[in-house]
Amino acid sequence: MWLRRRRSAGQATFVRCLRKKTPNQSGGMSLLKTTLLKVPAIPGLYDARNALLMQRDTLSAALDACRKQLAARGEDIASPFWHYHACFDAVAVIRRHAVPGLQPCPRHLTNFLGVLIDPKFFPSILAGRAGRIEPVPIPANWHADIAEWAGMLRAVELAPGPFTMIELGCGWGYWMNNMGAAARRMGRAIQLIDIEGDPGHIGFAREACEANGFQPSQFTLHHGIASSRSGPALFPRQGSAGSSWGLEPIFDATDAQRDQAVRSRRYDVLPMIPLEEIAAPHPRIDLLHIDIQGGEADLIAACVPFLAHKVAYLVIGTHSRAIEGKLFEVLLSAGWRLEIERPCQVRLTEATPANQVDGVQAWRNPMLLA
Repeated sequence: MWLRRRRSAGQATFVRCLRKKTPNQSGGMSLLKTTLLKVPAIPGLYDARNALLMQRDTLSAALDACRKQLAARGEDIASPFWHYHACFDAVAVIRRHAVPGLQPCPRHLTNFLGVLIDPKFFPSILAGRAGRIEPVPIPANWHADIAEWAGMLRAVELAPGPFTMIELGCGWGYWMNNMGAAARRMGRAIQLIDIEGDPGHIGFAREACEANGFQPSQFTLHHGIASSRSGPALFPRQGSAGSSWGLEPIFDATDAQRDQAVRSRRYDVLPMIPLEEIAAPHPRIDLLHIDIQGGEADLIAACVPFLAHKVAYLVIGTHSRAIEGKLFEVLLSAGWRLEIERPCQVRLTEATPANQVDGVQAWRNPMLLA
């Protein structure tokens, strides 16, 4: 208050001085008065500063409270999986689908959607976890992160009626089971289509669908390689299903190379199944999930016209920054809208950047989803 009174007195003195100006001083004093009146009063700045400091302290306290809540729920606030960008509330979408009152199953791990997962599908991670219930995967669980979960569930929510999805490179049918369960809880009729190259994983997918209550008429499993064209491809064999989930097909091998690969018993010859052929029986695909170990961008680029008129939503697992850049170029040029993405996490080495964590992109087709 002393400061305010003293400065008020100073302002009064200044005004008295202005009133005593001589005629010769009129122009200069007028200019000085105009300039000084543009400067805000010091007491006003002082009050504004105090108000900003109070806002800062309030926001800081709220941030600390959020950090404590996340820590209490076991959520790692330093995780790279928080580093996504979205045009919708990704965390809210995931939480909306969490099933309350879940009961554990002795033979299976149960996730937040109520989906049953046999630990034998991924023994290196899931061994000993039967009979447990997983928390909501924020920022991630052993399989996927906020960006991928939110993109997938967003597609389920946007579907206008019956829900039809295709999963390329399905493994044990992780996404078809999870999104099928979410759509079923929303009262949707469902059609789940998967393609997988490993015969053991196809068996896992069938087991998972049956364990989660899907009828044979609700899911279709293709043993082959997703592609934009027909033809043969080589696919690596593994000794035990579930031991490796990153197997990559070999395209365009010569007849001699295929014969040699089969004789070595390290590869099988499988049909390449065009994406259009897989989708042909269905008028609309509400969700296409693509995770084919590095072939995503080439497949998308070769199928742009088909995607435009048939697929409403794309969720893509990316395996390099180069793939992400190509997807940006192709899909943005075709009019698609990116709704959520988390880029690949790379580790810098002396030789070349090494991919540490795969990325995720989710794209909306405005031609089918206004």
